[in-house]
Amino acid sequence: MVKAQVGSHAAILHDLPAGTLGFVSEDPTPVSDSPFRSEPSARDTAPQFVLPLVVRIERTDPPARTDALETAARAVLTILGDERSAGDGEWAQAMRDWQDARIRKVVRRARGAEWRRAEALPGITVTGKSAQVRVFPPVPLDGWPKDLARLQVSGTDLDDPEPPVEADATAPVLWLNPGLGMSAGKAMAQAGHAAQLAWWELSGEERAAWHDAGFPLAVRTAGAAFWPGLTGSGLPLVRDAGFTEIAPGSCTVVADHPALRRGRRDLS
Repeated sequence: MVKAQVGSHAAILHDLPAGTLGFVSEDPTPVSDSPFRSEPSARDTAPQFVLPLVVRIERTDPPARTDALETAARAVLTILGDERSAGDGEWAQAMRDWQDARIRKVVRRARGAEWRRAEALPGITVTGKSAQVRVFPPVPLDGWPKDLARLQVSGTDLDDPEPPVEADATAPVLWLNPGLGMSAGKAMAQAGHAAQLAWWELSGEERAAWHDAGFPLAVRTAGAAFWPGLTGSGLPLVRDAGFTEIAPGSCTVVADHPALRRGRRDLS
């Protein structure tokens, strides 16, 4: 189980079987209409849904690690901001059902014919410099389409052929903990979690501006001296309870969006 603290919001990220990754968001504030309450509620007995993400990893041409992380984060934001996910859109009910229950995400990998079959299903493919990630509307936890259910969750270890360039300080940055070693698959999910936490804290106008700009963002590993200030800044923070890969209580990612810096502790 993974817990993220974001201002008045808390999020719990649950590990799923066979290395899959899930995201459960909760708000400890007893607001009757909040979909993120931490106390027991009807959401615990509601049908459970999951947001599938599939990363394309070809044998001879795998994506760069950092680009895969950034593309996964933008894929999550893309479906959150898509008009089909809101109002009377074709995915809106599934998105509401997903959020009315416990919010989960699962990252899987595909190549060749597997990827082509995944692309044939309703969803959105987000392309980075070298990475492709397809995000799908939520599906029942026990009712995955067979072409997605058969995909593997392991084997997502990726490398950067060259060190990433320095992040633009005026753009959103998802800062990874410099003291943790995470597989690419786990780091992709963590980056997606952090991007979603930032999205929740933005105003409607700020979300629209980010959407219209194409969701620019960077994923970088924070410097060791910079990391403590990030975790104490009040910016959206993801914590891991240590069921897979890393120690319990580890802080994994901080979402540093310029619009969220106002009123936060100085990070300089």
